Amino acid sequence: MSKFDFSGESPWFEIRKKRIHQLLPQAMKLSKVDAWVIICRENANDPLAIHVGGENAGGEMGIVFELQGDNVHSTAFSPWGEVVGLRELNLHDEILSMDNPATLYEQIAMKLKSLNPNKIAVNSGTKNIADGISYTQRCKMEQALGDLKGSLTSSQDLVSEWLSVKLPEEVEIMRRAGELTVKIILDAYQKIVPGKTSDYDVAMWIRESMEQYGVGDGWSANHNPSVNSGVARGHAGPSKKIITAGDFIQTDFGIKVYDHWCTDYQRFAYVLAPGASEVPAADLHKWQSAVKGHRIALAAMQVGKTGYDVDAAQRAWMQTTGSDVVRWGTGHPVGYFAHDIGPALTGGQRETPPADALRILREGQVFAFDGFYAWDVAEGQRLISVEEMAVVTADGGKYLNTPQDDLILIQS
Repeated sequence: MSKFDFSGESPWFEIRKKRIHQLLPQAMKLSKVDAWVIICRENANDPLAIHVGGENAGGEMGIVFELQGDNVHSTAFSPWGEVVGLRELNLHDEILSMDNPATLYEQIAMKLKSLNPNKIAVNSGTKNIADGISYTQRCKMEQALGDLKGSLTSSQDLVSEWLSVKLPEEVEIMRRAGELTVKIILDAYQKIVPGKTSDYDVAMWIRESMEQYGVGDGWSANHNPSVNSGVARGHAGPSKKIITAGDFIQTDFGIKVYDHWCTDYQRFAYVLAPGASEVPAADLHKWQSAVKGHRIALAAMQVGKTGYDVDAAQRAWMQTTGSDVVRWGTGHPVGYFAHDIGPALTGGQRETPPADALRILREGQVFAFDGFYAWDVAEGQRLISVEEMAVVTADGGKYLNTPQDDLILIQS
């Protein structure tokens, strides 16, 4: 089997079970939560349903996780018709069949009252992945809990701590997927003919390769990949601009494998002038400055540091390079989404860093992050944003794949 073959049986279901038993207890402790309630239902399901075994819910079902020392105990309250399928998942410690689905909230409340928790997390907050409970469901929950409703708290800290940390086998899946991501970009670059090839052409070659390898989009297909040989365009699809001598070609691309794990990489090429064999010194300085900024950010990626610390380390370097100010943050968590939940490597460009920038980095978190150099041209700002993925280990940040040190040179 090819190392780039992701068509076999998905490892998700076994990994999901391990994540609940191995990672959720610590996440509950760190977020100071004693119990966590998730309500799942058909058609308008909680974004986290797939993470807790509620993806097949028809009528409303509830799952209660309770912290028991260094372990969690899960109780699923299920309509009677879905109990058999839920048991076959072999995911929850206890499954209670409800003959009368209208009693769901009362049964959950009885369970929680027996636990007498100080804090009960529910999926309601400013983070969309941790904001799955509807207003109606929240009202029903509070009514059933009575005086205990004062114990309800947002799950977003819990979800951030839990989802941002990946098991070693998940990191390996993303490493293999990242290797394929880069390969697809480099294969497309080999086809470029300056003066004829457009950014759009390169993007279409990449999408053809995605179909060939049977992989999904790391983010919206409308701008995946983002191929740009001109001024910075943000999260936008490729234009019909023709690639010419003197262009930096930036491709921002991510795939999704096994329908769960994402990548986010960028690769840069440079179009040499006719007859030239080297990049002009001024352009080479831009590239090398961005690469070094990336390495500085990696060195700052230590357990116990904050996302803001990583961003600030790179920005201190940028001030010495002649780069213009970059409003983008240095990086973000990546995993189940290309822009996942967890510590944000940002904040140095703001007077007050956002809350996620002050989150602590933990072993097992995976980030996609950039090394920057920006300069102004008549049409707007040009930007080099060297992007790689790395995992936080006990010994610091480690690249998932070999990083790009040198520009890919394209002859005119």
